[in-house]
Amino acid sequence: MVRILTVAGAMIIALVVSWFLRRRRNDAPTQGGFELPVQLDRNDFVSPEAPWLVVVFTSATCNACNDVATKAEVLSSHDVAVVRVDYTTDPEMHARYKIEAVPALVVADADGVVKAGFLGPVKAQDLWAAVAECREPGSSPGSCENHSN
Repeated sequence: MVRILTVAGAMIIALVVSWFLRRRRNDAPTQGGFELPVQLDRNDFVSPEAPWLVVVFTSATCNACNDVATKAEVLSSHDVAVVRVDYTTDPEMHARYKIEAVPALVVADADGVVKAGFLGPVKAQDLWAAVAECREPGSSPGSCENHSN
């Protein structure tokens, strides 16, 4: 009987200590979000003369990256240059533009000003609508100036 009371007492003490420690634990610190670049040097990429540039920052270890890059490739035309920058082959470019998460996609104008961007997976219609809105404001709902995810 003494053993049962000793074990029960130890369990009660352990529960009280556990409860007390959980109450004292601070909340996790707020985590900063990842940011997309706001300006690109068009000379860093192919076709700097094209009016629009779509850059997809990817990594070989990222499952969603191929999907985003494939959706972006459809946009390639005389007026829209599409470039894929993979971390495994060009880590310097990722570092230059402070890309810390992939897939990251940005749409830049002729001056390199980023007008739209997406971080993470993106639906094809959202990407294509964003580029259409940038190229021709008013062609789709929303504003190119405020379109970033």
